[in-house]
Amino acid sequence: MGFQLHFDIDTEPENDCEWKPKQGMTFESEQCAYDFYNTYGGRMRFSIRRDYCRKDKFTNQLICRLLVCNKEGFRKVDKRDPLSKNPRAETRTGCEARLYIKLDEGTGKFVVTDFKEKHNHDLVSPKCAHMLSSQRKISTTQAMQLDLAAQSGLRLGQSFELMGREAGGRQYNEEQITNMFWADAQMIMDYAQFGDVVTFDTTDKLNKEHRPFASFVGFNHHRETIIFGAALLYDETDESFVWLFENFLEVRSRKAPKTLFIDQDAGMAKAIPIVMPDTSHQLCT
Repeated sequence: MGFQLHFDIDTEPENDCEWKPKQGMTFESEQCAYDFYNTYGGRMRFSIRRDYCRKDKFTNQLICRLLVCNKEGFRKVDKRDPLSKNPRAETRTGCEARLYIKLDEGTGKFVVTDFKEKHNHDLVSPKCAHMLSSQRKISTTQAMQLDLAAQSGLRLGQSFELMGREAGGRQYNEEQITNMFWADAQMIMDYAQFGDVVTFDTTDKLNKEHRPFASFVGFNHHRETIIFGAALLYDETDESFVWLFENFLEVRSRKAPKTLFIDQDAGMAKAIPIVMPDTSHQLCT
C-alpha cells in the first residue's frame, strides 16, 4: 500500500535572495544541494530531477552532479509507440534551467559552478505547486511509520488521525494533511490490462472523518468489477482532483484511460482536461 502526503509549502518569495542559487555557493553534500534546489523549485513552482553525474572510478565518490528542471530534454523515441493504443503525452520541452555542482577536493564541499534560471515553459499556479512530483516526497521515517501502521491493522481513518497528531495535533490536521491516494501491485497490473475504460466516483462524505472517498473502478474480461485505486480527499475542489489524477497517472507510467465516466461534479470536469487532455470523459448515471 502506498500513500502520497501533501504538506503546505510557502511559495511567496522573500525580500532577500538567500533562497536563490548562485555561482560559488557551497553545500556540505550532494543531497544538501538537491534539497536546496528543490526548495527553490517549490518557491518558483517547477519540479526538479537529478540528471548527469560523474564519480571517481577508484573511490566511487561523487565528483559532480547536474540538477535540472523536470522538463529538460525530450523523451527518446520508443519503438513500441506505433503499437501503443494510448501513447504517453510528451511532457518535456527542452528546458535549460539547471544547477551544476562540482566537488572541491580541498574543502570536501560541493560548489555551484553553473546556474541557469530561465525556463522555456509556463510554471504551475501557486495553488498547484505542492502537486509537483519533486515536492511530493515523504521521508524514510514517515514511510516506515505508514507501513507499520498498515501492518498493525490500523484503519484508514486511524492512520489519518495518527499522522495528524504527529504533524502537531488535531488543531493542525486540516492545515497539514489533505489528500491520500493508494494502489497496490494487483491494482496496477489490472489497470495495465483493463484500464482503457474507467469509472471514477466519490462518496458523499459518509465516513467518520466526513471526507470524500474516491475510487477508480473498471471491469475485467469476466465482467467482474475491479478496483484500480482509491483516495481519501480533503474536499472536492478542482485542485484536489488535479492532485489525485496526477498521482493516479504517476503510478501507471502516465498511461491515461481512453474513456473516464464521472458524475456531474464540476471539479472533476475541470481537472480532467488539465491532467488527461486526450481522455474522453462522459457522464455516468
